Amino acid sequence: MSALLDVILPVFLIIGFGYAAAKRGLFGESAVDGVMRYAQNFAVPCLLFRSIAGLDLGSAFNPALMLSFYIAAFASFAVGMTGALVVFKRPLTDAVAIGFACLFSNSLLLGLPITERAFGSGALVGNYAIISIHAPLFYAFGIAMMEWARVRGYGVSPGSLSLKIGRAIGTQPLVIGIALGFVVNLAGLGLYAPLSAAVDMIASTAIPTALFGLGGVLVRYRTEGDRATIAMICGCSLILHPGLTWLLGQHVFDLDRDGMRSAVVTAAMAPGVNAYMFAHLFGVAKRVNASAVLVATALSIVSVWGWLQILP
Repeated sequence: MSALLDVILPVFLIIGFGYAAAKRGLFGESAVDGVMRYAQNFAVPCLLFRSIAGLDLGSAFNPALMLSFYIAAFASFAVGMTGALVVFKRPLTDAVAIGFACLFSNSLLLGLPITERAFGSGALVGNYAIISIHAPLFYAFGIAMMEWARVRGYGVSPGSLSLKIGRAIGTQPLVIGIALGFVVNLAGLGLYAPLSAAVDMIASTAIPTALFGLGGVLVRYRTEGDRATIAMICGCSLILHPGLTWLLGQHVFDLDRDGMRSAVVTAAMAPGVNAYMFAHLFGVAKRVNASAVLVATALSIVSVWGWLQILP
């Protein structure tokens, strides 16, 4: 439990600092929006580029690991989106963003350090394999679903819709950062030292600025009327996703011990800041996703501890 607090508490402190600064009027709304744009369009893409460019992509792509994690993730998306549409009567675009929050676990900020603290650095091979396609796959899927939701019912041809989706995906800074990371990695290229240092400096600001900005944004929102929706997101993220991952790994794909640890712990993470950033990007379900990130992260102190107890 203390290990989880050591990882999660700093996240809350940064979010709380941003919230307090905005609440006290020390950081205006335009400044908060500027911080979020910087994080979303520059810092996080640099972080993703640097992380993917340095991964050993060929060392740990275990089909059982990937299928266990990703089948469960897309099932969690389906449950979250359907619940938002059918139970809570949200618009289709809102439902996509809510489903994205159920889909996108915090694999980097929480998943890596918790796995390392619980099982040692040697257990991270599976985490890196998941992370190498985690953001590009989910962002491509999420953007495609959002573009479909936006043009649905307007008589747009499949070709035009595909072109629109491709353009939307290809012009996103996050996806560009990911794609460039793969190019550098697969080509075995090295960055010019001053350029590499500059990328590292920007990347190092990604997580704290995104968290600080999220705290500032939360000042604008309240959870009244959204509590049941937030509870659904928390249930999908903290119980359904890791539970399905465990069932698939244990009873369908016969996943080995280390793979099970990486898959289940990563799946058990609360929605990351990207869940809010995705909603912010399209201007839908921002209040729900922002609140869900905070509530699920707080609840994960207990839920992740529970999942760690059942893992071999």
